[in-house]
Amino acid sequence: MTQPVLFSEPGSTWWPALWGPIFAVVGALVEWLTGPVHTVGWTVVGLVLAGAGAAWAYGRRQVCSVELTPETLRQGRETMDVSKIAAADEEVGTPMAARVLGTGWAVPRKFESVPVRLQDGTTVVAWARDGEALRVALQKLVES
Repeated sequence: MTQPVLFSEPGSTWWPALWGPIFAVVGALVEWLTGPVHTVGWTVVGLVLAGAGAAWAYGRRQVCSVELTPETLRQGRETMDVSKIAAADEEVGTPMAARVLGTGWAVPRKFESVPVRLQDGTTVVAWARDGEALRVALQKLVES
């Protein structure tokens, strides 16, 4: 049975896949104003850049997505049971050597850190673009 999602961030939208074709259309229009248009060249450029943008968006969606259900917290490629979490409130400090969830060395850029104390007394760092919303959702889940 599928668990309800209490908090979710996709990591990236699919917009980067459209940047390449938009660039190619603008380039072809500028070329059309100044001389002959190299249609095959602009088509290849648009497709290559679309592929690169799609690969980038797919990677971000794998590595930087966050999902919280009543049973699990998924940070990127790492999943943790919510039953292991003891607290996620402002009083939890972040030690310098705290492990970052999600199999990364540090909190991803443009993401806020959310210190989480586990049942065994250790502290780990969860993260989300909206760190406050994740903290509140975790706190409500742990308290219930």
